[in-house]
Amino acid sequence: MHEIEQSLAKPEGKQLEFKRDLSSPKPILRTLIAFANTAGGQLFIGVADNGDIMGVEDPLAEEERLTSLIADSIAPRLLPSIELLTVKEKTLLRVEVHLSSSRPHYLKAKGPEQGVLVRIGSSNRQADTQLISELQRQATGETFDTMPMPHLSIEDLDLDAMQQQFGEHRQLDEQRLITLKLLVRDQGRLVPSKGAILLFGKQRTLHFDDAWIQCGRFRGIDKVDIFDQTDLHDHLPSAVDSIALFLKKHAFKSAEFAGMKRTDHWSIPLTILREAIINALVHSDYSQRGSPIRIAFYDDRIEIESPGMLMPGMTIEDMKRGISMIRNPVIARVFRELKLIEQWGSGVQRIFAEAAMQGLPEPQIKEIANRLRFIIFLAQTQSVTQSVTQSSDLPESLLGLLRALGQGPLSSGELRERLGLKHRTNFRNHYLVPALEAGLIELTLPDKPNSRFQQYRLTAKGQSNG
Repeated sequence: MHEIEQSLAKPEGKQLEFKRDLSSPKPILRTLIAFANTAGGQLFIGVADNGDIMGVEDPLAEEERLTSLIADSIAPRLLPSIELLTVKEKTLLRVEVHLSSSRPHYLKAKGPEQGVLVRIGSSNRQADTQLISELQRQATGETFDTMPMPHLSIEDLDLDAMQQQFGEHRQLDEQRLITLKLLVRDQGRLVPSKGAILLFGKQRTLHFDDAWIQCGRFRGIDKVDIFDQTDLHDHLPSAVDSIALFLKKHAFKSAEFAGMKRTDHWSIPLTILREAIINALVHSDYSQRGSPIRIAFYDDRIEIESPGMLMPGMTIEDMKRGISMIRNPVIARVFRELKLIEQWGSGVQRIFAEAAMQGLPEPQIKEIANRLRFIIFLAQTQSVTQSVTQSSDLPESLLGLLRALGQGPLSSGELRERLGLKHRTNFRNHYLVPALEAGLIELTLPDKPNSRFQQYRLTAKGQSNG
């Protein structure tokens, strides 16, 4: 009973829900379906939403009614465990559902296209067509990235980039590509797997239009004002370093010298971020459509958001304990071969351990709609102006502006022309204003800021940075 009382003391979540009674059976059926399709769970009937024990008036009749509702309303057939429990002298119904091998289950009244539910946090969400297909694949043990692309050939793979990643000492002949499942057999011929195209396809986004990475640096702690952004279409293994470079560009760096050895220190936890980036690239659900992987750099945190729910049977607590399920075995195998992954399932544990060692707030993992968000908090708030003034590696946008002014003062229009920019507001917000605020440039006519003869020139600080 101690275990039951512990469960009742917890808030509702991915694997736990409370219902006062059976007066509204539809939400109960939706929850049982979502549990069976996602990670299993327990539903207690006779408990208020806040955990107060209310009890069930006629437990045997309610048990029989619930059994009939499940049999009549859910397909394929679902057989949860239903038992009567006495807690604080009141009788409850506990309905326990395990992750089902017959998934996806659905409400018969809605049908298999509209009646499939999944569990996200403490709520139930209707699954769309793409997610239903993924649930069906997972139930049969099929994985998206091992599937063949029969209309393509080895010519659609960037073999030079692939060989460069593996190095000259590991030649990628046909047999090696088959072993890595980068090539698979389909109707008697070798074709690229979906994982191969995702990793090294010459035209990856032609086939998977959301398989890219969007990076943004925002002013403040929300998405109201974006300072800089870039879209990365690198091959996935190369994207790890490209994302890190974008984050470095907007961080500041200090250096310490011990004898002749220099040690650089960054204002962002690069080791932790690298692990989180790799986790997103390897475990994203590339079968989903709608948005790419997103990296958002705020003044107080960095968020790494990837498409796809947690794998069936997995919870956020499981991730923290180092339990791992591989969504994309082809991508994961290549990342391991390239030494980007050390041990299966150890990456998330290392993130939390490293954050604790560095004295950072504990990272957060959240399921949001059909996406997973990893939040890494910074040791201290870092504004855009700080990163500009304290970094010896200025954002490329500001370096370009300083180089343009290296030959002498220029007007706003001349600067935009030199930089190849057409949008005035974008130029002002992301180039002029940050450079002025950082003291890198100044007005030639400070008393007449709106003069048509106004130009901009480098300050002493700008000259040293340019």
